[in-house]
Amino acid sequence: MSKYQTLLFDADATLIDFSAAENRALHLLFAEKGLTLTKDVANCYREINEGLWSAFERGEVSRDDIVNTRFELLFEAYGKKANGKQLGDRYQQLLSENHDLIDGAAELVKSLAPHYELYIVTNGVSKTQYKRLKESGLYTFFKDVFVSEDAGYQKPMKEYFDYVFSRIPSFGQDATLIVGDSLSSDIKGGLNAGIDTCWFNPQRKVNNTPVLPMYEIQHLKELHRVLSK
Repeated sequence: MSKYQTLLFDADATLIDFSAAENRALHLLFAEKGLTLTKDVANCYREINEGLWSAFERGEVSRDDIVNTRFELLFEAYGKKANGKQLGDRYQQLLSENHDLIDGAAELVKSLAPHYELYIVTNGVSKTQYKRLKESGLYTFFKDVFVSEDAGYQKPMKEYFDYVFSRIPSFGQDATLIVGDSLSSDIKGGLNAGIDTCWFNPQRKVNNTPVLPMYEIQHLKELHRVLSK
């Protein structure tokens, strides 16, 4: 019998294929503006976006700073001006319409839901995350969804996890495991909160950080092995 009762899952790049959703939304956004999304422009956007989200995790910028300025910064990088908020709002709408799943995600949550208390813990925009989770078919298997926008804090901040834990009935710290793809957000957050951690690392990235997960898996089905220990 597993020592765990409560499983906290990150959403993007853990259960939902964020790369596919992002790529599709960016191409549609640029097409609507009569522009071509080149590989260089896409890479520049991702570099800007990832930098902003990393700053968000450190508490240096707000969620609104990210969604309202990333396209403005992108166009500035190419010597052009753009309405960052307008583009950001449309991008969020397009992103919310894409909800491809990571291989094995649906099968995993369906098999776990009868035996564990499942929750989503995600940084992001509340409206977008709820829509994607519902339309992907995953939402019904989770007891609750905790989005950073609603919490007022974000992973990896301890305050975010305090918010989550206070809303889980009969929460047991020693019986809780977080599963996520991000060392800086999910795993560091779990360590900050004093719970066990499982790093989902399908690309077999080398961990050159001081953040050390308790477990590491390359495919979601491997979580069954972790839970059986």
